Amino acid sequence: MGPTSVEPAGRCISKVSLLVSSDFFNLSKEIPCASQLCVRCNEGRVGRNCECSSNDVATEDMDRTCRKDNGTDICSNNGECVCGTCECKKRENPEERYSGQFCECDNFNCDRSGSLLCGGHGRCECRKCICEPMWNGTACDCSLDESTCLASNKQICNGRGRCECGACKCDDLKFQGPTCEACPTCPGVCIEHKECVECRAFGTGEKKETCQKECSDFTLFKVKTRDKLPQPNDKSYPVMHCKERDANDCWFYYTYAVTNNTEKVVYVVEEPECPTGPDIIPIVAGVVAGIVLIGLALLLIWKLLMIIHDRREFAKFEKEKMNAKWDTVGAWNRISL
Repeated sequence: MGPTSVEPAGRCISKVSLLVSSDFFNLSKEIPCASQLCVRCNEGRVGRNCECSSNDVATEDMDRTCRKDNGTDICSNNGECVCGTCECKKRENPEERYSGQFCECDNFNCDRSGSLLCGGHGRCECRKCICEPMWNGTACDCSLDESTCLASNKQICNGRGRCECGACKCDDLKFQGPTCEACPTCPGVCIEHKECVECRAFGTGEKKETCQKECSDFTLFKVKTRDKLPQPNDKSYPVMHCKERDANDCWFYYTYAVTNNTEKVVYVVEEPECPTGPDIIPIVAGVVAGIVLIGLALLLIWKLLMIIHDRREFAKFEKEKMNAKWDTVGAWNRISL
């Protein structure tokens, strides 16, 4: 029987196109309904469209077997119950589909990593990622490959940490970096990075010609004064303070650190501290004053010596004068006698 338009009885106001074989229902037994054409199925047939056999399903509640755990949702709201069996909905994307006895599963609602379903390293089954070999985690974003954790000495995380999801977690807080080999507060760090900091900050030093090639592995920030440099308590990672002398014999100050994201960061004071040249005027004045003072001292010493000498000569003269007087008196006395 081809498509037939039937005017519903009672309160049904819309026409319904019936496409089911007339062997399954009796069109002569229409009954009133609220919104659609209701028919009375022939004996042995049940269902909304008389599509089910009463021998296969329980007529009292055909939807009961389509409810999971005796819940209220039929086919998890992702399908229709047909003859007591869930028929899952189709998705616009043919790669996406519902599945399961109650349409409770799908292959597109799993965890994502980097906007990729299951991180691109697994498949989604019933809303759970099934990871490929060497991958783990709810989104298959945890690599089990430890080759990325090998340090230059061929030890896992330099023997100072553990490899988790292909990345090192350093146990010794002094050591940082992707393989726990960087130690920003260890002795020698300042000297190791001195040339690169000097050429990047001031364009001087031994590496000024190859600076861009050899010294691009850290981010440089300039600050006005030394008190603007990061302090150890300001950061959640170790900060090393350095003081080095540049090619112009000036002191420059900087800090070196490796952040929690393994980024190398350097803060440097933008102006080096250079020794100031001597002030000529005070030096000349001091020399002249010294010469004058020395001359005056020598003159005073000479004057003092002359005074002493004169007094000695005068005393000697007086003594000789007295002796000559006594000699004259004695001679006159001898003549008188």
